[in-house]
This record gives sequence, structure tokens and C-alpha cells, in this order.
Amino acid sequence: MKKISVVILNWNGRDLLEEFLPSVVKFTNSNTADIVIADNNSTDQSVLFVKQQYPSLSIIKLPDNYGYAEGYNKALQQIESEYYVLLNSDVEVSENWLDPIIDHLDKNKDIAAAQPKILSQKNKTLFEYAGACGGFIDRLGYPFCRGRIFNNVEQDHNQYNKPIDIFWASGACLVIRAKDYWNAGGLDATFFAHMEEIDLCWRLNARGKKIVCLPHSIVYHVGGATLQEESPRKTFLNFRNNLLMLYKNTSDGHFNRIFRYRKILDYIAALQMLISGKKKNAKAVLDAHKDFKSIRNEYIQIRDKNLLLSTTTNIKSIYPQSILADFYLKRKKLFSDLKW
Repeated sequence: MKKISVVILNWNGRDLLEEFLPSVVKFTNSNTADIVIADNNSTDQSVLFVKQQYPSLSIIKLPDNYGYAEGYNKALQQIESEYYVLLNSDVEVSENWLDPIIDHLDKNKDIAAAQPKILSQKNKTLFEYAGACGGFIDRLGYPFCRGRIFNNVEQDHNQYNKPIDIFWASGACLVIRAKDYWNAGGLDATFFAHMEEIDLCWRLNARGKKIVCLPHSIVYHVGGATLQEESPRKTFLNFRNNLLMLYKNTSDGHFNRIFRYRKILDYIAALQMLISGKKKNAKAVLDAHKDFKSIRNEYIQIRDKNLLLSTTTNIKSIYPQSILADFYLKRKKLFSDLKW
């Protein structure tokens, strides 16, 4: 294998591959990078399409649909490269999108992972929801981005073009050193999808590794191509995985303090869904709490190991305020409005 492996995880995404794979092939330097399609047991002839249209690309056929997290784990176990690039199948890349990131990582060995600027493929003047210009969380575990807070997505006026340390890099386009990926334990298979990259990045941060956004590299992401925005399954995974992530990466005292607030806030969110007619989504929030409670004890040893391997609890990329209070009460709608 070459120095870099660009790995696209696919599940029944032939249409997406047909639309977006050409840009990846065109703008990825084949001298240094391999493009690998990891297929989660698709039934839509995705693999046949790749074989026929791109016979030079590598294909890893997985025997089942393992979801995003375990799908990548199983695929990456079969790849030997210095760098992995986890790239969604609905991402359009731009010219010279990858080389500047690899060059930066080559020169900065303390950086474990990076992401480019991620703009909306449907409206290229806007940041994209799942990553924008770098991800963060607040003190209660709510994720947000430089360029997107909750559903408020900013236009890109180059206002966030400065490279900075971030808390999490988006799984839509995550560049990571292979050794750091595995040293941190890879993605958590229980998550299946949603927030698994934030959980991985939390472990990296806690172990003294840096994660950066390098906005001079640009990609365009469709987003929401696998699970619809209002999907109860997506609601369940987001709420359940967020609680699991918090539990895995914080001490008893810290988690219990957060959980008291989160339980109230999550139930308020469920009530709002119910009032607005989204009964299945409201039930998904309650199911998420039940499922978290049922699997919590299974994570005691994993959590103990995470905390033992942590070298710091003072992660500067965690926003020390409540993003909910800032957004809804103080009306701070833009990332640039926040005070760290």
C-alpha cells in the first residue's frame, strides 16, 4: 500500500459513487495515495459499478453491514498505510485537497488528525453541517462547529480560514495517522453511526494529541445521504451515543454532574418533539436513555482504561460555557460570537 489510503465506506451508494467518485479519482495524487472502496455488503451493485468503471481501485468486501464505525475498523485492519483518510461517499473533493494536509501532518508529528474546510455541496457558499470548519463540544457535551451552531449554518466569507486546533474532526473527511487511530482504539463499534468520530477525537485529545482544521483544503459534502434528518433512528443514535461518549471519557463525579443536566434537557427536547408531532423521534430519545442505561455497565473497564491512559483533563478545545444558553438565551448565533 502507498503512504496514504483514501477509504470510502459504501453501503448501497452506487448513485453517490457515480456522482462523487470521479472528483476523488481526478484530484487525488495516485503517486502517494491509494483509493479504496470498503463495501458494507451492498445489494445495489455498487461493487460491480466500481469494478467496471474504476478497475484500478482497490475494493474491500465486508460480509455484513457493520455501520460506519465497525465498517471502517474492519476495512482499515486490512490496510497498511501511514495515513488513513476516512471519506464519505457523498463528498466532492477539490483540486489539491489532500497534499497540503499530509504535508502539514508530516511537519507536525504531535498532530494526530485533521480535517479540511467542509462546505455544502448543494450550496457551496455555505458551510456544511457535519464538520464545517472544525468541531467542538461544550461543557455539557453538545457538539457544534466553527461555522455551524445547532441548525444555524453560516455562509463562508473566509472568516474562519485560519488553521486552528479543534476538538473533533468530521468523519465526513477525517485524515488520521494510522498509528494514532489504533493506539486510541479505533472507532467504537457500539456507536454504529453518529458521534463515533467525536468519541475517537476525545480519546486523542485526552492523550495529548492535537487535532486541527486546515481550511486551505476544501471539500464539499452533501450530508444526510444515509439517514434522513428527521429519522427516529438518527435521533436515537445521536442521543444514545452522546451519553455513551460522555460516560466513556469523564470521571464519575464529572459525568454525574453533567448527566443531571442532560437528563432534564433531553427530556425537554423529547417533549418539544412530541408537541411538534414527531412522536417517533420523541420516543427515540427515551429509548436512547434506556439503551444507555442497559449498556453502561459494559463500559466500566473501557472507561477505566480511557481514564488511565489520559494525560490531561484540561482540554482547551472544550468550550467552557453552555452552547445552549449562549445560543438560545444570549442569542449568540455565530461561532465568532463565542468567548473562550
